[in-house]
Amino acid sequence: MPLSGAQIITRALREEGVDTIFTLAGDHILPLLDVLYDEGFRLIDCRHEQAAVHMAEMWSRVTGRLGVVAVTTPGHANALPGLINAQSTESPILNIAGSADLRNYHRGIMQEIDQVGIARTVTKGAWLAHDPRRIPDLMATAIRAAFEGRRGPAHLTVPVDVQSAVVEEEEVRFFGAESYRRTQPIVASQEAIEQAVRVLRGAERPIIIASTPAAYGDWGGIYERLIETTKIPFLTEEAARGIVPDDHPYCFGFFDLSQHTAANLVREADAVLFLGKLLDFTIGFGFGPVIPNDATVIQVEPEATQAGRNRGVDLALVGDVGPIAAQLADEAAKSEWAERPWVERFRTAVAEQKVRLEQYVTDEVPLRSMLVHHTLAQRLRPDDILVFDGGDYSYYGRAYLPAHAPRSWYYLPNLGMLGQAVPMSIAAKVARPEARVFCITGDGAFGFNAMELDTAVRHGLKVVFLVGNDAAWGIDKNLQVGLYGKAVITDLVPSRYDLVAQGLGAYGELVERPEEVGPALDRAIEADGPALLNIRVQSQISPRAQAVVNSRRFGGGL
Repeated sequence: MPLSGAQIITRALREEGVDTIFTLAGDHILPLLDVLYDEGFRLIDCRHEQAAVHMAEMWSRVTGRLGVVAVTTPGHANALPGLINAQSTESPILNIAGSADLRNYHRGIMQEIDQVGIARTVTKGAWLAHDPRRIPDLMATAIRAAFEGRRGPAHLTVPVDVQSAVVEEEEVRFFGAESYRRTQPIVASQEAIEQAVRVLRGAERPIIIASTPAAYGDWGGIYERLIETTKIPFLTEEAARGIVPDDHPYCFGFFDLSQHTAANLVREADAVLFLGKLLDFTIGFGFGPVIPNDATVIQVEPEATQAGRNRGVDLALVGDVGPIAAQLADEAAKSEWAERPWVERFRTAVAEQKVRLEQYVTDEVPLRSMLVHHTLAQRLRPDDILVFDGGDYSYYGRAYLPAHAPRSWYYLPNLGMLGQAVPMSIAAKVARPEARVFCITGDGAFGFNAMELDTAVRHGLKVVFLVGNDAAWGIDKNLQVGLYGKAVITDLVPSRYDLVAQGLGAYGELVERPEEVGPALDRAIEADGPALLNIRVQSQISPRAQAVVNSRRFGGGL
């Protein structure tokens, strides 16, 4: 039976369990799109390729599976920022790009760029399929790269003539996912596990901090068992938010030194267990005063090259975070653990922060951001998905709104690339259609991918967008005024984004007064399709930005 290159791609995707593709039509992927449609793949067509990559990225984060995006050559150029962001969020995605015909490469063919070379700089690997027979093994190589170690995007260029070329089925060998991806976990030695547990047991002020690799698997129950046994304070960041609910007796919420008081207790710890946390700028590269120089540091890390980076650590356990945590829990269960007085300080810090934030829930006009977040909090369910974007407006939401479940609470990675929340919220609804999805974004961030509201409307994807409109690039304007005494090109206009939403077929409403917030939010939640609230808020500097102003220096470490 003859098979085209496009048919070979689709069969290889089926072997990986892929059924959804994020894309935008273009000349050099038309053969592939035709076959994907005929073979029943779900095609989510977007308005911009960067948004398509953000959607594939969120799909992979919510489902734990491979996200796939298909684009043409100019679309590949548009997709690059999304690939850069996917590297930052450690999202396993496969970026498939068409190109002009292979036989005329390097002759000045239509839209010719070195897309493999460009992609190699922003992905975990990039390859060119020069023969349809090679497509399955090249896809297997790319997918393996996406999932191994710290995860991330991979790229495959398939020229249009390779997509259309026909070969006999017996000339092609397909691979099941279990044959090209590791299925057995990498765990630590028993000696190293015993050493780690001795350190934690002997500490007076231990703390556990979990980051993205701790969420690669469905391992939440393992971490609950570990902290219920050891009674050690547990905090989460990035994709690990919600792997243990914030209301768990030993989980104390968001590990962000600028937003969460309890997180700052790490400065007093005598033992720190990092579960997939990089020793990066967010913790002073692992040194004091953030991480005490005399603290014992244990790092569980999936990527060997990241173990002991910058600081050096007392014990590195290289492997899969969840299975190693299970080893630690098993070893810890051999002893009795008493709750340390130190734990009560975390409980006090969390309670005091809630009171401090709620003092901003006032009836002012323009509205305070905290009034919006407090109103939303009263309507949230444990299985809702929250996606944050922007600066000062969403800062208060991230600091206030809890993470109740795994893969349900997302914010900008350290790269800080604005504009991703709109497409990511849409993709979250694709991945979990039964969940309610709330996109909390500033007006500046919203503008990057506002036209994806059209994507949500066309595909019937109900997302509630809460746009905080202060008519400014708020966090940067507040920094400029505080540091330099004036604002420079950071003013916007109070645009009627609600009318934009209506024009695209979504529900849109303008909210300007305190008494309007609750009823408007209820109407948005009850709307038949996607809904947007254009909420006029005051420009209110966040504690994060205020700390920069107070220090009178700006190093980009927001």
